[in-house]
Amino acid sequence: MKTDILQSTVSMAHEKEKKKLYAEEDISKLAVIKSNDTIAMKYMMCVAAASVAEGATYPLDLTKTRLQIQGEMASGGGNAKYRGMFRTAMGIAKEEGLLHLWRGMLPALYRHAIYTGFRMSAYEEIRNQLSKKDKDGFSLWKKVVAGMMAGGIGQLMASPTDLIKTQIQMEGRRRLMGEPPRVDGMVDAFRKIVKQGGVTGLWRGCWPNVQRAALVNLGDLSTYDSVKSSILDNTTLEDNSVTHCLSSGCAGLVGAIMGTPADVVKARIMNQATDEYGRGLVYKSSADCFMQTVRGEGFLALYKGFLPCWLRMAPWSLTFWLSFEQIRKASGATPF
Repeated sequence: MKTDILQSTVSMAHEKEKKKLYAEEDISKLAVIKSNDTIAMKYMMCVAAASVAEGATYPLDLTKTRLQIQGEMASGGGNAKYRGMFRTAMGIAKEEGLLHLWRGMLPALYRHAIYTGFRMSAYEEIRNQLSKKDKDGFSLWKKVVAGMMAGGIGQLMASPTDLIKTQIQMEGRRRLMGEPPRVDGMVDAFRKIVKQGGVTGLWRGCWPNVQRAALVNLGDLSTYDSVKSSILDNTTLEDNSVTHCLSSGCAGLVGAIMGTPADVVKARIMNQATDEYGRGLVYKSSADCFMQTVRGEGFLALYKGFLPCWLRMAPWSLTFWLSFEQIRKASGATPF
């Protein structure tokens, strides 16, 4: 009898100790999650995921920009031969060198350090604040507004890096056509832009850029968030790579449809020649570029480069969201 009581006491003490250990383990896990859910940590995770996605898909961005610009009738490029996405990429690799498919990538990475880091962090913080007291407090229209605001403001901050990137991307084509080079690298492009138009010249073409970013994030952020929530709520799928792939695929398609017209206008304004004061010689404004493009080439010209834009955005979105979710999981942070 005494032996049974003693064994029972030891067993109870052992169970209490196990529960204590489990509780301590849960608290430690919670502490890790809490520490990795800070805005600073999320920002770094966003930038890391964006860098992976940019490196993997950058040649598609270069090809898309070349296609959008080489048909500019207003700049005298009306007789340019459209070769299509794959032939353009092969032509760049053959005529300029394989590594030139990554020409201008450094400012692109700087851009994402500002743009993607801000837009993702801002969107998630807005969502968390609105959903804190009410689970349904972040409805679709709020997602749309939050996505557009986060994307627009982020792009406004990062616009100088996009201007530099666009000019560097076109240098290979200019040199092959026998035209004198305008810029020689990122630092040289920065200096010449500031010299011509002052510090404000770094924001030349920023408004179509901001409009594009707002529309793209309407498609990307709000679509990904909404589709992922719908899949988890209405199907048996779990929060895993399959769900992330489906959500990012929808986000990339909607983002391309919404953003391509603004992307065409942005690329043309940023690539146009400027006078000594940094003013464009071809287009007076985004609206002027829009009207000249439609009048001279038709409305569908606004969707020039849509296929490479979508084929660029879809794998970028897929790579980014998969990387982002996996980085968060590996670091112990909560899923997006």
